[in-house]
Order: sequence, then C-alpha cells, then structure tokens
Amino acid sequence: MSGIINASETFMFDSILIANRGEIACRIIRTARRLGLRTISVYSRPDAGALHVRMADQACLIGPAAADQSYLNIEAILNAARKTEAQCIHPGYGFLSENAEFAEACAATGITFAGPPPSAIRSMGLKDEAKRIMAAAGVPVTPGYDGKDQNAATLAREAAAIGYPVLIKAIAGGGGKGMRRVEQQADFPAALSAAKREALASFGNDRVLLEKWINTPRHIEVQVLADTHGQIIHLNERDCSIQRRHQKVVEEAPASGISRDMRERLGLAAINAARAVNYCGAGTVEFIASGEDFYFMEMNTRLQVEHPVTEAITGIDLVEQQIRVAAGEKLTIGQSDISVTGHAVEARVYAEDPANAFLPSTGRVAHLKLPSGGGIRVDTGIANGESISPWYDPMIAKIIAHGDDRRQALERLANALMSTQIAGIKTNTDFLHRVIRHSDFTKGEYTTAILDRPGALPPAYAPYTGDRLACLAALALVSRSNLSNPADEPASRSPWNTCDGFQLAGERRQNIRFQLDRVASEADLLWHDGELRAFAGNSSANMADYKAGLASGLILHTAGGIFVRGPDGYATVAMPIHEPASSRLEISHGAVLTPMHGRLTQILVKAGEKVSAGTALAIVEAMKMEHVLNAPADGIVTAIQAKEGEQVSQGDPIITLGKDNQTETAP
Repeated sequence: MSGIINASETFMFDSILIANRGEIACRIIRTARRLGLRTISVYSRPDAGALHVRMADQACLIGPAAADQSYLNIEAILNAARKTEAQCIHPGYGFLSENAEFAEACAATGITFAGPPPSAIRSMGLKDEAKRIMAAAGVPVTPGYDGKDQNAATLAREAAAIGYPVLIKAIAGGGGKGMRRVEQQADFPAALSAAKREALASFGNDRVLLEKWINTPRHIEVQVLADTHGQIIHLNERDCSIQRRHQKVVEEAPASGISRDMRERLGLAAINAARAVNYCGAGTVEFIASGEDFYFMEMNTRLQVEHPVTEAITGIDLVEQQIRVAAGEKLTIGQSDISVTGHAVEARVYAEDPANAFLPSTGRVAHLKLPSGGGIRVDTGIANGESISPWYDPMIAKIIAHGDDRRQALERLANALMSTQIAGIKTNTDFLHRVIRHSDFTKGEYTTAILDRPGALPPAYAPYTGDRLACLAALALVSRSNLSNPADEPASRSPWNTCDGFQLAGERRQNIRFQLDRVASEADLLWHDGELRAFAGNSSANMADYKAGLASGLILHTAGGIFVRGPDGYATVAMPIHEPASSRLEISHGAVLTPMHGRLTQILVKAGEKVSAGTALAIVEAMKMEHVLNAPADGIVTAIQAKEGEQVSQGDPIITLGKDNQTETAP
C-alpha cells in the first residue's frame, strides 16, 4: 500500500520544505526522507536548536518568536523555499495549513502545495458556507442559524427559536476557539461576546453561527483520501469524543459501538462531502453523532493531529499519500483495498498542569524518556534538555498504542503512559492515564461530556499525593541530604550533614515535612536494624522501593529539584517554603498576578473602577488558549501595571486591587 520512490520512478519533485514545527514537522521529515526527498525545515529564533531543525537536511530561519512574524509569515516561508530551491511545501497542521492565500502564493511561485486546492480550503474554511454546501450535497447538517446578520439581538432571537441549549461557533478556524455552549437565555450575551472576542483574536474573523446542542453527542470523524484524477476513498472513522474545552485529548480508531450500517453511511457522507468541493489529498470530515444519527460539523482540509490511529489500523502512510497526490500520481488503492486490523488509541501529552486548572507549563525539560515496545508509536518534536516556550502549542508528544483489539490497545497505552518520564515541567500524563482507565471509557460508553460531568474523574483535577508517593518523596529527600557532593565519595561525606536519625537511645524515628506539587505532605522515617523505612498513612516503603521507584517509576535528582514517580503518579518534591507573614499579599487584595507566560490581549477595567469578586479583569492568551483573570474579591482597581499586547511572564503583576473604603461599614 506504500512504496519507496526510486530512480525508475518519474517524480514531480525531489525536495520538500515543511512549513511547520514540532512533532508534525519531524513526522513529515521521516516519511519524506524514506521517499528519498531532500528535507528542509523552517524555524523561528527560539526554535534554532529544535529537533525538527536538527532532523532536516537543511534549515532556514524565518523570523522571531511571534508566529505572525515567522510560521504565519507567508513571504518569509516562500523566501526560504526559494533560497533552498524547495520544489514542494507541506504545511502540516495548524499555522498556514488551511490558508487559501498561502496555497495560491505557492502556486504563483511555482512551488507544489501538498494540500487541497485553494477553492476547497475556502469552501470549508467558513462553517456557515460549509454547511450550505453540505446540505446541497445531501450530507446531514445540524439544525441552527448560519445567516449573515451578526447583530447581537438577531443572534439572541435565533438562539431562542432554536431552543436551549445552543452552541455558538466561530465560522472560521477550529480547535474549540470561539466556541461556547449556552444553557439558558440569560447567559447568551456574555457567551456571545466571549466567543466573538476569541474568534477575532484567533482567526481575524468574529462571525459566528448557532447550532442546536445535540444531547449525548459523540465526535466521529472520517478520514478521506482523494487524488487529482477524481478518485475518492475513505479510511474508516475515528472517535474523538474525549475532549477538554473542545480540545481533543484521546482519540481511537475504529469507533466503538458503530453499527455496520452507520459506518457505511458515514463513509458515503464523507466521500460526498469531499466530492462536493473537488477535494484532493488527505482530509477529514467531522460529524456530531447521537445514537445512529449523525450531522456534519466541519471538514478539516489538512492532515489531522490524530492521523496515526488511522495509519495504525490501515497500514497506510497518510503523509506519503499526500506527497504522491501532490506529485500528480493516481491513488493506487481503492475502497475495496481498505481493511482494518486491530484497534489503535492515541493520547496527547501536553506541557500543562492539571492540578492548576490545566495552565500551560513552560521551562526546560530536565529529563525525557518516552515509551517504546510492541504496538507503541511515539511522535514528538522535543528532545531531552530542550525548553517548552510560551509561544507555541504545548504538545510534547503523541503516544499511540495499537493492539489486536481495543482491550489490548488500551492496556498498552496505559502501560506506555505510566512508563513515560518527563521532569522539569508539568505534564498531563497521569491525567491521561486516569482518563483511559475511566470505567465509561474502558466500556466504550462515552460522549463528549465525559470530562465535563462533576465527579466524573474525581482525582483527575488534583495532584497525586498518594501515601506511597509521599513515602518515596521522603526517602528521596533523605537520600539527597545524605550526599555532600554530586560525586558521592565516602571520603568527602560529613557526619554533620547525614540525615540518619541518629540518637543515643530509643527507636530512631523522624517526621519529615515537604511539598508534593505545592501540596503540604509528610511522612515518618524509621531506622531499624540498619534498614530505613518511610511511613505515610497506611503505606510504607523502604530504600529498595525508593531505588526501584516501587517497580514502576523513577526518582530523579535534577538541578530544578527532585522528581518522583510511583504507582500513584508523579510529583515534584520540595521542602516547605516558610515566608514571613509581612511578605505575603492578602488573599483578597493586592497584586493580581498572571499564572502563566503569555500575551496580555485585553485589559477589561480602568484605574479607579470598582469591581466585584469574579469580575473579569484581563485576558491572557497562552499557547493558543484564552485565560481570564478574575477579581478575587470586591474592591477597587488602584493600579494597572501592564499594557495590552505585552508579553507577560508567570507571576508578573497585571492589576492591583485595593479595598474600597467607601463601602466599608464604620465600627
């Protein structure tokens, strides 16, 4: 089903430039190199030492960190293509992958664009137009409003006519940006304003459409392949219902619980959708499904992040097919050639902190060990020692597990996640592990609401502070303090620095207090007959357990602290921080600090303005997501320390709140 280009083949080009970064750039380079093509990477200044730069045969600087001056800069990318004599450009996903102007600019420059024609990108790029085209092609569409009148009163009236709950969706872009679910009419104005603001910031277009919210929805998508000779096939469906804030988290193929009749109808609808816009290359038609019914949602005119699960079950390299179609070749596979082998599941590992509202985590990756083994594939663009910057998507890796059946694939993915070792930054690996172990997910009985239901995943939004992990943390701290230098030479040890609970009489016992991911924890250490044990709650561990990480983890001493992984999860260990009371800010008043690195896109208040607890004060955009900073208490804005459009770092003061003395009751 896939072949290697050789000297006997007539091929349209011999070099390819990847107009992207990170794991997708690395993934494209691997296939392009196997096909014998010269590979060219582009990079911004912060990415100068990135993995995708080092992997390529050539690399070209295209600008500073800001995406609009580098990875979104069409002229800079085309200049790089001219300079390196690239004959083809692959856009990956995100950035310029669905930009019709970019596809046209490539054609005008005489460079092949590995993607669909600009007309198809434009047709599917605006959701209202896409819905009209799909309806005309006989593809089921969701009831709603997609008119051009964007007056707030008109939209509110149409929402009421549709019936709540309704979904507000930006007509441009995707990835959950500019999307809000509204439960009741009173919430509509604020949700509409937020959706439009986010859409304008993300896509430069604040127009929205409205759709009826489908109860118990599943997010099902179908992979299509089309050549320039009129042949279109589908490669079965994927289930992408595990989402957080409309961002996909876990995907699998094929979708569980899909009847043969529904699978056939989905495939036919996807082919009709692709044919309606004269599509070519690899694309994805996305549907909202409920029971046996499904409705067109959107078409992604590019490769999808989750494409590896389809590759795993079909054995087809989608990037290779994109390149071959771009070269003008006919598809060598027909619909009858497509067969499914086993089951595949993908989990997206992000640099984010689930214990702190999933805020992005930036910094240097002090230690990185990704899983391997039978049935495991890892796509990553990060290497050990590299840094996660606040400028781009926070994805670290995609871990894909393939098995003979769904049970085996899930088991392999669970084991792979538990063996993943990443220190120096926060990640969502343990959150992912809990998701795939969730009873509804393991049974295949889940919808897009699985992560939104209160109590659905009780431990998922809190750090792991299990007793066994606390035991390991205590042993790790003692182990570090017993070493007087990194070389650990016996001659250089000082007895005064040794923490061994020494005393002249009685049982040697010591209570040690520390922080596990900023959560206060403690454990008791007991020395008995030369053996050291730690006790916390109902658990205990000894030094052998510490060295083995309780047989499933890691204890890593790094310059940034101690990283501990055990069967309960992982955490960064630190001694408690004791600050004088006078140095602490009041919880209710004082500086409102930004919790992450990012760009301050909007300040919503003015100096001297009175605010109530929960009032939105400012908006920070980090790693493509919008985060609202709210007032912690009633008060008055006494100062604004930052400016709109500025880059801010974690902990920077944005706004200072003071007490509104006029509202206080006199004694």
